[in-house]
Amino acid sequence: MSQLPLFPPASVSVWSAWCDGASRGNPGPAAYGVVVCDPQGAIVREIGQTLGKDTNQAAEYEGLLRALEELIRLGARRAKVFTDSQFVVRQYTGEYKARDERMKSFLDHVRRRAASLERLELTHIPRSSHPHNVLADQLANQALDDARGRL
Repeated sequence: MSQLPLFPPASVSVWSAWCDGASRGNPGPAAYGVVVCDPQGAIVREIGQTLGKDTNQAAEYEGLLRALEELIRLGARRAKVFTDSQFVVRQYTGEYKARDERMKSFLDHVRRRAASLERLELTHIPRSSHPHNVLADQLANQALDDARGRL
């Protein structure tokens, strides 16, 4: 019996996204940053959005939800999403159990959006390991800087 590949072959269009959440205080002013790339690797979306006062974990989830929303909006069927949030990735994979009702709700929303894709690979990466991840962090922090005094 042949084994199926863990991810589609290179001939299949795979989109990618990097997302990051930030909170200055926990809770405190919060934002997320998202970078979305088409299958050829070109950046097609750069998003930085404030969330008001929230926790870092909530901001990380909001960033992931926005990344999935953008991928779906752009017509992606298969995607790789990268985040520096071990917490979010481990809850998604089931390694960590979502105990808090709010985190359960976030996880449920992520799973529903992911179900719109044929395949989603969610990967934890170190914060500064990829330029697009650095950019997502910068977008989140720039959104916070721009909103200073309003949050």
